[in-house]
Amino acid sequence: MVAGGPYGLEELISGAGYRRAIIVLIVTPVVWSLPVALMVGELAAALPEEGGYYAWVRRAMGPSWAFQEAWLSLAASIFDMALYPTIFTLYLARLWPTAGEGMAPIAVGAAMMGVCAASNIAGSRYVGEASAAMTLILLAPFAIMAALAFARPTQPAIVAWSGEGSGGMLGAAFVALWNQMGWDNASTIAGEVERPQRVYPLTMGIAVALVTLTYLVPVMVAARTGTDPSVWQTGAWVELGRILGGHWLGWAVVAGGMVCGLGMFDALLMSYSRLPVALAQDGYLPRALARRHARSGAPWVAIVVCCLVYASCLGLGFQRLVALDVLLYGLSLILEFIALILLRIREPTLPRPFRVPGGLAGAVAVAAMPTALIAIALVRAAGTPAFAIGAALVALGPALYVLRRTRRS
Repeated sequence: MVAGGPYGLEELISGAGYRRAIIVLIVTPVVWSLPVALMVGELAAALPEEGGYYAWVRRAMGPSWAFQEAWLSLAASIFDMALYPTIFTLYLARLWPTAGEGMAPIAVGAAMMGVCAASNIAGSRYVGEASAAMTLILLAPFAIMAALAFARPTQPAIVAWSGEGSGGMLGAAFVALWNQMGWDNASTIAGEVERPQRVYPLTMGIAVALVTLTYLVPVMVAARTGTDPSVWQTGAWVELGRILGGHWLGWAVVAGGMVCGLGMFDALLMSYSRLPVALAQDGYLPRALARRHARSGAPWVAIVVCCLVYASCLGLGFQRLVALDVLLYGLSLILEFIALILLRIREPTLPRPFRVPGGLAGAVAVAAMPTALIAIALVRAAGTPAFAIGAALVALGPALYVLRRTRRS
């Protein structure tokens, strides 16, 4: 639920250049991914409830802050989930140019959402099995490219290492953070996971290492080919595949990009659709959203409604969607770190099969680095359209909570 391979890193390369992109990809897992994974490992093992981070914040901070956590996560998910059909369509257009013209991208994206909705309604086990198979398909072209590139180093590669991109570093930073987001998404289905106390901490540690490699190696491969980083845009991996292996490898990358968009949307829909269910069970949303499929047990009403909302954001553009996603998700993540610290203070005897090392000071330390990155991103984004839209959505959360409480009383 975090990584769909290197697809989506193109904007990072164009904004930062190869050298800075590689530095960012090495540093980000240390100051962002690992702290978040540690936090998720502790809280998911201690409180393996459906709703995940919503349940953590509710336990630590009460229903009002839990509602804000859910609202921020849902608002971020709207923009996040519109990104994957966008990636799917951009790569499909490399194979079938008509798919990228006029209203076709919206129609194609909506059709892709329909396929994923059907997959999710069939049940979480089917989603997990499909995700594993799709991961192999989307990463295989990059494994071949790496083998070809490192087998035949070329002179232009030496120059490319120092090449800088032509885009802005703010956009590049947003893309880097977006590609390392979502470590907490798996927590929302903790109630459907066998032995979550053991599975979550172990899986998080392995996943951080694997995700870092799947991002870092392809960027190093691109640098060795000597291609100009300033011309990179979404879909540029296709041209790199053609340079290294010919047209067949380029088409394989196209197929992988489409699988990336489909697979990420499919897996994340399973996570995000559980939030409306938790809110409906607590009385904040209509009870109908908690209805489950008679055979699979999947919350089919929530799945369908989520897809309809996501479809409304198709066409906003990659960079704007990423910026909105990062800003809103970052604020929800801060609430999760606060929950980690407060639960350590208020419930020291809560059984924790896995603990963030270092006691209370360790919990504060792992929260500090991601929080600092989010603060920097907010300051740098001030004055942009994405910041204005994000601020409006954040302000809407407390108003919705008060309105809902008033109606319930």
